Amino acid sequence: MPAWHDGHSQLTVDQGDSVPVEIAASYRARTRGLLGRAGIDGALLLTPASSVHTFGMRFPIDVAYLDRDLTVLAVRTMAPHRLGAPRPRARHVLEASAGAMARWGLRRGVRLRVGAR
Repeated sequence: MPAWHDGHSQLTVDQGDSVPVEIAASYRARTRGLLGRAGIDGALLLTPASSVHTFGMRFPIDVAYLDRDLTVLAVRTMAPHRLGAPRPRARHVLEASAGAMARWGLRRGVRLRVGAR
């Protein structure tokens, strides 16, 4: 398992295309998340995390709960001002604009890779 640090990388869904991903590994970055933003190009990976909320969000988001191996446990779309249920096996949470994960083919059981392509 990599040592996660705040920064930018690439997210690859199975063997498909890659998209930009912002990594939020510090408490401060995870707390800030997507709050105050009008949207996101790519995705935001919160690590460690097992749940999220959308209080104060300006737009709906897709949320993927990931296990320690970056395998998708569940994908949900959340409207602003909602509280997501914690997922006991989740170790990371991936957030993107609503509809993005369906375009990427992200669904339960899909394995993700973060890093250089």
